[in-house]
Amino acid sequence: MKVGVVTFPGTLDDVDASRAVRIGGNEAVALWHGDHDLRGVDAVVLPGGFSYGDYLRCGAISRFSPVMTEVIEAASKGMPVLGICNGFQILCESHLLPGALIRNDHRKFNCVDQRLRIENNTTAWTSAYDAGQEIVVVLKNGEGNFIADEPTLDMLEGEGRVVARYVGDNPNGSRRDIAGITNERGNVVGLMPHPEHAVEALTGPGTDGLGFFTSLAERVFA
Repeated sequence: MKVGVVTFPGTLDDVDASRAVRIGGNEAVALWHGDHDLRGVDAVVLPGGFSYGDYLRCGAISRFSPVMTEVIEAASKGMPVLGICNGFQILCESHLLPGALIRNDHRKFNCVDQRLRIENNTTAWTSAYDAGQEIVVVLKNGEGNFIADEPTLDMLEGEGRVVARYVGDNPNGSRRDIAGITNERGNVVGLMPHPEHAVEALTGPGTDGLGFFTSLAERVFA
């Protein structure tokens, strides 16, 4: 599959995400935030970093980049979209996902190997995992605290839309230990930790993150 990886001004994990896409068996296609063209891709990754306008609110300005007009339309038609860290923030600002990401409750930047539990393995991005499987990937964020009102949190829980949850200490104060969520259709996933940094045994904490990038092919060809 052709997977577009979007670069915004300030993105710093686009190269890592593209490499993860290739290791996962797909073709990575570079997309620029200012273009109204998805170049015929089958899926899109919004990688992490610090997008321009984050000083206002993380993802608030990037949400209006021309490419996001195309991403929002494609997602509404079922195209798989994965937002990692800053990408998760952009998905929330775009209203493709509910809730918001705010400053970590301890007001410090995190950079740790984080244990997660996969709660939902039926999405386009998590089908390579078993439900309840625990994995370890990199977590690095300053504003990774997922919040939503209680009715929204109850809805996410009740509909099985919590994709991943922090195991052990909650690293940023996210409500109900939520590390990632999906939309109702299961094609759009937002994840705060960075699976693209855990796809090779040589670097990072093993290869537990690779499933996020192999799930697409498994879902299509299963």
